[in-house]
Amino acid sequence: QVQLVESGGGLVQAGGSLRLSCAASGRTFSSYTMGWFRQAPGKEREFVAAISWSGGTTYYADSVKGRFTISRDNAKNTVYLQMNSLKPDETAVYYCAAGPKGTLEAMTLAPRYDYWGQGTQVTVSS
Repeated sequence: QVQLVESGGGLVQAGGSLRLSCAASGRTFSSYTMGWFRQAPGKEREFVAAISWSGGTTYYADSVKGRFTISRDNAKNTVYLQMNSLKPDETAVYYCAAGPKGTLEAMTLAPRYDYWGQGTQVTVSS
C-alpha cells in the first residue's frame, strides 16, 4: 500500500514556474514507476510525465517536453515535477501516481497506475 500526498501547487503568472512535490508513504517507493497527470475542468485526465523506479529514465507528453522536468529522490520517498514557462491552458489539478515497473511509454495511461494522490491545484493566470 502506498499513500501519496502532493504539494506545491498555487497561482502563477503565465511564463512562471512551479515545483510540485509528491511524498509517498511506505518502504517500497523505489519499486514503483511514478507519474504525473493533470485534469482541467470538463476535461479528461491527461498524462504529463513519468519516471522509472531508479530515476534513470523519464518520459514526457509532447506538450511539456523541454519545459517540465520529473525527478525523484528515493531516499526521501518523493517525486518532483519542475514546471517552467507555464501557460494558462495548463491550469488544472495535478496528480501524482504510483504504478508497476515497465516501459514508460506504456505508463502514459492512467488505468495502469495503482495509487493516486488527492491532487494539487495549479492555476496559471494570463
